[in-house]
Amino acid sequence: MKIVIAKTAGFCMGVRRAVDMVLNAANQTDAPIYTYGPLIHNPQVLEMLETKGISRLDTIPQKGTGMVLIRAHGVPPEDEAALKTAGFTVLNATCPRVIKVQKIIGKYAEKGHATIIIGDKKHPEVLGLLGYAKAKGHAVTTMDQLKALPKFDNAVVVAQTTQNTAVYDQVKTWCAAHRPHYQVFDTICGSTERRQQEVRHLAATHDAVIVVGGRQSGNTKRLAQVAAETRAVAIHIESVSEIDVTALAGFRSIAITAGASTPNWVITDTCSRVARHLQKQRPVAGFISEIQDCLLKTNLLLALGAGSLTYACSVIQQLPRTMIHAAIAMLYVFSMQVINNIFSVKSDTYNHPDRAVFYRRYRPVLAALALSAGGAGLYLAYTTGVMSFFILLIMSLLGLSYNLKIIPQGFGSAQQIRRIKDIPGSKTILITMAWGIVTTILPAVDTRSMPAWHTVAFLYAAGLVFSRTAFFDIVAIQGDRIAGRETLPILLGEKKSFVLIRCVLAGVMVLLAGAWLTGLPFSLSFLLAVVPGMMLLLIHFFEKDTQISGTQMEFMIESSFLLTGLAVALL
Repeated sequence: MKIVIAKTAGFCMGVRRAVDMVLNAANQTDAPIYTYGPLIHNPQVLEMLETKGISRLDTIPQKGTGMVLIRAHGVPPEDEAALKTAGFTVLNATCPRVIKVQKIIGKYAEKGHATIIIGDKKHPEVLGLLGYAKAKGHAVTTMDQLKALPKFDNAVVVAQTTQNTAVYDQVKTWCAAHRPHYQVFDTICGSTERRQQEVRHLAATHDAVIVVGGRQSGNTKRLAQVAAETRAVAIHIESVSEIDVTALAGFRSIAITAGASTPNWVITDTCSRVARHLQKQRPVAGFISEIQDCLLKTNLLLALGAGSLTYACSVIQQLPRTMIHAAIAMLYVFSMQVINNIFSVKSDTYNHPDRAVFYRRYRPVLAALALSAGGAGLYLAYTTGVMSFFILLIMSLLGLSYNLKIIPQGFGSAQQIRRIKDIPGSKTILITMAWGIVTTILPAVDTRSMPAWHTVAFLYAAGLVFSRTAFFDIVAIQGDRIAGRETLPILLGEKKSFVLIRCVLAGVMVLLAGAWLTGLPFSLSFLLAVVPGMMLLLIHFFEKDTQISGTQMEFMIESSFLLTGLAVALL
């Protein structure tokens, strides 16, 4: 059984912009926040907004206070004016692609042109567009309706941005032959075209296509329509609970796609649940998948990677190859990561639904394991020296207090920053520093001197950990926004964050080349450079939307740290 997720599945630019705008507003102000109508057509996102206290206005009151966001579909201009008159602060979250169509209609309506919109006249986007046509707008959905319209002296023809491209091609052909004086504009969103093209391709190469998204979503319904027009079995669902997984058993390959308003966590949940059910039919593959899943959820793989990296850094620093510091690093990283995941269940609900369920179910056991591992790590550090013990103790206390509210509410100017985690971008920097200390400084403390290659080892470890953490912060950006966490990618943006990661990894490789030129053995430098090179390659694949599942990508990134220990063990 093969399961493929469409490259174009999930939020489009306009939806992402609208959701980001409302979440940023909710995280930055205590004033009442509303959306005028549903922000987007997705039940899970709307439910999430309700949990954050963001209400919905379906009618405009005479008086109001707070902030109102105009939905991504747009509204008639008179509605926007009425909201402002009522006293609301209005934030326009209309998709830029829709705004472009609004401007086209408004420009020609001023000249007296009629407007023909190819789209569902009951859809919010079309209702908003008709508001710009100055009572000269006409919405049609079929060729017969188009042909039945009067022959206007002057008219513009536009499409609902999520219209079926094949339908609009017929409209353009007919207009060219029978209404050549009409001005026809290509207004279907490029994202919509790419999604429909990919669905046609996937449907031609797979037995079934699962389309995930709201039943009120125009673009999602059209994806299901496009899939249904092919030989493949098309299944449109709003949530994975609607799938009859037993009916999927007979298919050799399944493609999963999603509408432009479907969030990542719904797509991820759908893929993982379908895969988990189908793997039951293949015991060996299912067992391997369960082991992989357990290593990731419990952070055992990451802890083993920390031990391997510590061992590699000891070799770089020409320290004795003892395993005690590798064990300390493993125990410390396991303890801190599990505790952080316990406190991060809210954001994991949207980033890693399966992991959130796992941590809710086994929270007492995982908390006990984390505290036991932390205590064991402190004991081992004490056996190596008092200085190592106190360094690790301070790091552990800081790690434990990271999620705790240590500043009273309303104290001074720090009303919004009550925990260390509330400091924008703190997560990536602090994790990088903590790993750098536990993998390089603690092993060096025992020697009571500064090893010759100490700086190289520290920068090598810090560079890898920074890149790994920043990458996963990019993957988790939707859930972190919802939880109100300001990670580095949220501050910088995804594109700049990817550029920064690539620069850091390239810098690590240049660092190793420089170390070789100044005396570090070539074999050691070369083998260690393989790891940042592999991470660069994996991140490149992710950016290019290659069809690698999220779990597979996470497993490969986390496993890269194991390669550092393996590399030096080969010497």
